[in-house]
Amino acid sequence: MPEMIYVDSSNIEAIGYDPDAQELYVRFLKSGDTYVYYNVEECVFGEIMQADSKGIYLAANIKGRYEYGKL
Repeated sequence: MPEMIYVDSSNIEAIGYDPDAQELYVRFLKSGDTYVYYNVEECVFGEIMQADSKGIYLAANIKGRYEYGKL
């Protein structure tokens, strides 16, 4: 798992990205669960990190578009 970066979000605790594997890691605040999203382009990681609302960005641009697994 890559280094996780803590973010200012009411839903997401931390986000990490492995550019070699193109894997996006998202740890949720309330549950503490971490999900990995596969084949995510690095630009998408940059966009979520810059988004005013990371939760809204995740719902609109990542969930339902990328395969994922729960760690």
